[in-house]
Amino acid sequence: MAHIGRLVTIVVTVLRFGLDEVALSAFRQPWVRGLVRLATIGRRLDAPRGERLRLGLERLGPIFIKFGQVLSTRRDLIPLDVADELARLQDRVPPFPAAQSRALVEKAFGRRIEDVFTSFDAEPVASASIAQVHFAVMKDGREVAVKVLRPGMLEVIDQDMNLLHLLARWIERLSADGRRLKPREVVAEFDGYLHDELDLVREAANGAQLRRNMEGLDLVLVPEMVWELCTPSVIVMQRMTGVPIGQIERIRAAGVDFKKLARDGVTLFFTQVFRDGFFHADMHPGNIQVSLDPATFGRYVALDFGIVGTLTDNDKEYLAYNFLAFFQRDYKRVAELHIESGWVPANTRVDALESAIRAVCEPQFDRPLKEISLGQVLMRLFQTSRRFNVEIQPQLVLLQKTLLNIEGLGRQLDPDLDLWVTAKPFLERWMNEQIGWRGLLERLKNEAPRYAQLLPELPRLMHRALRQQGDATERAALAALPALLAEQRATRRLLQGLLWGLTGFILGLLLTAFWTRAGG
Repeated sequence: MAHIGRLVTIVVTVLRFGLDEVALSAFRQPWVRGLVRLATIGRRLDAPRGERLRLGLERLGPIFIKFGQVLSTRRDLIPLDVADELARLQDRVPPFPAAQSRALVEKAFGRRIEDVFTSFDAEPVASASIAQVHFAVMKDGREVAVKVLRPGMLEVIDQDMNLLHLLARWIERLSADGRRLKPREVVAEFDGYLHDELDLVREAANGAQLRRNMEGLDLVLVPEMVWELCTPSVIVMQRMTGVPIGQIERIRAAGVDFKKLARDGVTLFFTQVFRDGFFHADMHPGNIQVSLDPATFGRYVALDFGIVGTLTDNDKEYLAYNFLAFFQRDYKRVAELHIESGWVPANTRVDALESAIRAVCEPQFDRPLKEISLGQVLMRLFQTSRRFNVEIQPQLVLLQKTLLNIEGLGRQLDPDLDLWVTAKPFLERWMNEQIGWRGLLERLKNEAPRYAQLLPELPRLMHRALRQQGDATERAALAALPALLAEQRATRRLLQGLLWGLTGFILGLLLTAFWTRAGG
């Protein structure tokens, strides 16, 4: 019954905000459209479809808000106007009661709050769909932030995710266009992200890894985790102070160099992606601040590590080659890389794909960022990709989302920033370090301890390998011996049969000749 009640709520919200128009764009059956039109007689819908979809998702609650945020990154699947509106979804929801938050913290620690903190702010400083954050002071004087998972989230998520999976299956069965949108894959992807965010220890580990990776860059501050107070439902971390990146006037009044800040953002992105293969993948303005403290003035402050992206060495190498080919306007190489990587069928004509990529990218060069819409470029590339049956790689979906965040951040800070010019020297240096002589020497240096351990053992390992090979050969020979003996016996019987047959034939000829002569 709970599922039915929730489904009724969803249907009413869909009809109230006119979301049926968005959903019905994937359905061509006249009876489906006619039934919905009959049920919504007299309704007035003046707002654009994207705005109505955003408002409807906000009304349906935290899970649907988060789903809309993830869906906004799939510009290869949904119309651009809808994706732009969904990207505006804010993750601010009403906080749950202070008494409930206090009880959850005490349950997680197995102690009273007074035994852990000298002070604990009852009112949260931030409230999101998955958790909310309180400031506190520990017994040793450290100022910390306490992140508390919303109560009952797992049950709510499982209930709504079951409905989303069901709706995705219906769309695939009833609509040919819906199948092209891959609704089941999108929902499954979202399901994985959401359940990862429910384990706050995972988020704490992501933050610790990012902090370790960013040490020495002096570009970003990442809070330190208080590991003895980190549990799956509550984590405690260093309290960070900064101004949200969206408060442009306040940051400008403090004297922050916006052009440097924009360049630093690009450097951070490419460092995380290409050097580390581990990047913050939820870089919306609510998770990024700027420090105004004199000791760290002008540095970024990163918050919320529930969503991170990872890339393999092969992914990084492939992306680097593609970026450099784009920067050098070598569209033929870009087309070849798509074919070599298996993204497009092997029988794709290189010249045709090259021409399509050139038509998308060439107009974008030599223009400031304020005149470039990376979203439109990506949409045209995705349309071109569909023409050539390009398979969108799941591991790069978060990278696309983060790149869009970087574009928005750069446009906000420095409209004249040229993303390509800023990134090209970094990529060329990275490629030289990874693939040139410096890269070879670095890899040899990293592998030296292993080689030093293996070299003294090399003769013994070679002897063991040869002996094992000899033993294997001997075992194979012994295993084959019965078959060889059987074959030999069969051959001997065959030869004996032939010999006796030949002997009989010769005797028959002799007897025939004898009787012929005797009769004559």
